[in-house]
Amino acid sequence: MYYVLDEHRQVKPTNDLMEWASFIGTRDRVVAQTRFECGVFVSTVFLGLDHRFGGKGPPLLFETLVFELTMDGDSDMQRYSSWDDAETGHRATVRRVKGQLEMAGLSTVEIVEA
Repeated sequence: MYYVLDEHRQVKPTNDLMEWASFIGTRDRVVAQTRFECGVFVSTVFLGLDHRFGGKGPPLLFETLVFELTMDGDSDMQRYSSWDDAETGHRATVRRVKGQLEMAGLSTVEIVEA
């Protein structure tokens, strides 16, 4: 099973590999991205494939990753089932990362990218 987003960013399942590939290759799948002046980057995107891997519950189709930051004992990744949850999760991850950067004495200045 593959997944695409409709014009309202709602998840739609599809069994058509070509429809999925066309969607993944041409549409903006980026939910949010935040780059900090110190080099840390937080990115949340739509994956189009279920990353629950056999567990129970709704498909996990969105993912937030933190790059250039080591968080011992903490996960660098979160997954979500909807665009709205992914937006909320991205903001929560950015707040958490900011707190960690502050504790480490690193810059928490966000760089806005066009």
